[in-house]
This record gives sequence, C-alpha cells and structure tokens, in this order.
Amino acid sequence: MLFFSYFKELVGKEVTVELKNDLAIRGTLHSVDQYLNIKLENIKVVDEGKYPHMLSVRNCFIRGSVVRYVQLPPDGVDVDILHDATRREARGS
Repeated sequence: MLFFSYFKELVGKEVTVELKNDLAIRGTLHSVDQYLNIKLENIKVVDEGKYPHMLSVRNCFIRGSVVRYVQLPPDGVDVDILHDATRREARGS
C-alpha cells in the first residue's frame, strides 16, 4: 500500500513508465489502483523509431505486472512523505 499511496500523490504529473518489453512511455499520470495498474494520458513513446505503431496512441492503460520502472519527476519526490509512510507501515506490521 505504500507505493499505491505515493503514486496517488503523483496524479496529474508527467511520468515515464518502462515496461518489461523495453517499451518506455512518457505521459501524464491519470490514475493508479491498488494493483499499480497505471492509466496515462497524452502519451509519447520514448523511442518512436522503434515503435512507430504507437505514434497514434494518446491514452493507455498499463497493467501493473508488466511495469519494470516508473521514472518520477524530480519535483515529485518528497522524501519526508516517504519516510513518514515507511515508518507508519513498519509500526503496523
């Protein structure tokens, strides 16, 4: 639940999601659920030459199990919130 709570704070910000098949997609985070499924809007493929069939796609839903990395915007990382959430989760278990 720690990551789910954190990603909810990033809704509306631009993120880059790298998938396990090496496709990297940059877009505005529209929503995320408890399974870390991600919905992006206004997407751009990072390597358009390698994936030309993705040029016409504007919005996408990404299943959480196929995500390798999520690159966050530099201003989107609030270390204090992460520390507090980690402490709360550690006390709860």
